[in-house]
Amino acid sequence: QVQLVESGGGLVQTGGSLRLSCAASGRGFSSYVMDWFRQAPGREREFVASINRSGSIRNYAASVKGRFTISSDNAKNMVYLQMNSLKPEDTAVYYCKTQNFWGQGTQVTVSS
Repeated sequence: QVQLVESGGGLVQTGGSLRLSCAASGRGFSSYVMDWFRQAPGREREFVASINRSGSIRNYAASVKGRFTISSDNAKNMVYLQMNSLKPEDTAVYYCKTQNFWGQGTQVTVSS
């Protein structure tokens, strides 16, 4: 069983930055890819970014590439999402995921 806890969401103005954190615990997650997804009101959950265990492979959705950066600290079992140049369309609940385990999400709201 894997537990994921996100934090770091909040309200920010257009052009601002936030850093999301995901704390992982439990068994069996250490060798798997870690993902960030997001879900805006009335929309389906969508992929944002992923990182492999070593950090050598990172993938991003086209909508966030160049603005968001995913990183990890394996010693602390943490995954981060640095979000810069935020736009109102980035407003969503952001989720951390690995395998078929999801966190509870953290709300990000970008005001125009």
